[in-house]
Amino acid sequence: YPDSQYARDAKLKLELTYDHLAGKEMDIGRYYQTRKQYSAAIARFASVVEKYQTTTHTPEALLRLVECYQALGLKEEARRYAAVLGHNFPSSSWYLDAYALLEDPTIRQEAEKPWYKLW
Repeated sequence: YPDSQYARDAKLKLELTYDHLAGKEMDIGRYYQTRKQYSAAIARFASVVEKYQTTTHTPEALLRLVECYQALGLKEEARRYAAVLGHNFPSSSWYLDAYALLEDPTIRQEAEKPWYKLW
C-alpha cells in the first residue's frame, strides 16, 4: 500500500482534510474571541496548534493565542506563544503582528476602532 500509485494522492487528500478541519476550528475560535469568550477561544486555537500543527492555520492560531492571553492579562503566556511563533515562523506576518501587540497593545486597539470613533 505505501508504494501504490494511490498513496501520494491519498496523502494529499488527508492533508487537505486536516487543513479544512483546522480552518473550522479557527472559525469557531474567532467567533468566541469576538464574543470575548477567551477561554473557549483558547481551547480552539490550542487544538489547532496541537492536532493540526502541519497545516497553514498554525501561525494564525499562535497569534490568536497571544491575543487571547493578552486580553486576559496573562502576559507571560502571551509571550510564550509569541516566542513559539517567532521560533517556528520567523518571517511570518503573523509573528510581526504578535511582536507589535506585545510591544504596544494600544496599536491593536486603535486599529480595531470603528472609523467613526477615530477622533
